[in-house]
Amino acid sequence: MSYAEIGPISVFLPERKESIDDLREEFPNWSIDLIYEKTGIHTRHIAADDEYASDLGVKAAEKLFAEHDIDPQSVDFLLFCTQTPDYPLPTTACMMQQRLGLRTGCGALDFNLGCSAYAYGLGLADGLIQSGVAKRVLFITGETYTKYIDAADRSLRTIFGDGATATLIDAKPEQSIKGLKFGTDGDGANMLLLTRSGVRDCIPPRGRHRWKSDLYMDGPGLISFTMDAIPQLVDQILESAGVQKDDIDQFLLHQATRKMLDELRKRLQVDESQVPVEMELVGNTVSSTLPILIEQLRREGRINPESQQMLVGFGVGLSWAGCVWQDTWSK
Repeated sequence: MSYAEIGPISVFLPERKESIDDLREEFPNWSIDLIYEKTGIHTRHIAADDEYASDLGVKAAEKLFAEHDIDPQSVDFLLFCTQTPDYPLPTTACMMQQRLGLRTGCGALDFNLGCSAYAYGLGLADGLIQSGVAKRVLFITGETYTKYIDAADRSLRTIFGDGATATLIDAKPEQSIKGLKFGTDGDGANMLLLTRSGVRDCIPPRGRHRWKSDLYMDGPGLISFTMDAIPQLVDQILESAGVQKDDIDQFLLHQATRKMLDELRKRLQVDESQVPVEMELVGNTVSSTLPILIEQLRREGRINPESQQMLVGFGVGLSWAGCVWQDTWSK
């Protein structure tokens, strides 16, 4: 039996940056210092007008191939997670297959998930590998949420940034991903939604739609959901993986906002040093937050290959997922 291993990760961020200093100058009446205290976000990257999710994802994958001497023809399956696809159809992953020079015998699909995406993608890749369908999976995440945010929307503009990641997932005899658990509650679908672009009329947003953005978010509702669902998820993952909370060295959580992570850490009753918060220079990049975090921790030598981490994503959907992970690739 073979299992999925999280291999090298490459990150691509758009060239344009926007900082809280830029916003302070543009909106002198905004309480920028208070906003920064809550979000923990100083700088975000913004996709250019002619730059879309596929462009970011292709650049992340090309960077991965170049940095780690990977032959595109060796990829058996391409998974692309985005909530901001280039088109409703065709499937963005199909276009990326051609642009990346992957062989035509390679499978390719999009899946639409946001903040829980990385754990879901790992589960999909692990299934493909355990079933024998694929030995090497290219897992790309890419989002351009900023294209849906009105310039004067301080509730969203100060949080979301654009970016993409590419992860190579190979078949290995060791099981480094354990205890995968998932959760879904469509009753909260109207807490975070895009109010246009679908064929069907939009679900009415939850609460009062305060801004002109096409993207709507009920922040307090999402915080309440997170505080209730994620501690339960953590317990379920621990039980499924057959480990105790004390066996987990770090909890790598979706980088939503600093306030969200602080509150969740307290609810989980774990030490501050066990919950890395590394969104200050990129913002909330939705499906890309966990791979960006992993890549940064690896680069800085902050993940011990002998240690165990818990990966947890949560948000839009409502959707949540997680697993226990040991970084066998870095050994």
